[in-house]
Amino acid sequence: MAIKNSTTLARPEITDNHSAFAEDLTALLKLPLGAEHDLFQVLAICQIYADELTETNNHSECLALCGRLLAGLNMLKAVLKAPLPKHLIELLTVEAGDTEEYRSPLTTDSETVREYCCALTMVLLNQQAPADQQETIIGLLGELLAMLADDLKTPRFIRTSDGLAMLDGEAVPGIH
Repeated sequence: MAIKNSTTLARPEITDNHSAFAEDLTALLKLPLGAEHDLFQVLAICQIYADELTETNNHSECLALCGRLLAGLNMLKAVLKAPLPKHLIELLTVEAGDTEEYRSPLTTDSETVREYCCALTMVLLNQQAPADQQETIIGLLGELLAMLADDLKTPRFIRTSDGLAMLDGEAVPGIH
């Protein structure tokens, strides 16, 4: 039996028609995120959270997604500082050709854009903005994450006769 002013239902078989967490969202929130993930995997998970955030109208789901996104962005900070694994270096390397095609569109470094995303996520978690502004913030957050992902997935290296070099021609003694 529920006590007065409680949110506990007196009869457990009576449930709310609008479950706070749908099955697919529950699975999404349980996505593992840890040190074993590489840069591209962490980016993908963050983008999934941001994409789902744009689709939800449920306050509880929004907060849960923001919390997971913030955790993902903090994990991204760690993987941005870590050396790139060989398989990512290979993905970010081009053989030859028009290197101008691969110039980075961002003028701000990746860590700064990640910090912007964290700040926007914190604004959403604090729930201080009106609903229409929250929608705008969610849209901006999604766009920033997409730009960051595009920037980080842009080839950085070119294979030369002397080994790998940065696309701007700078030699790469120890790749990070």
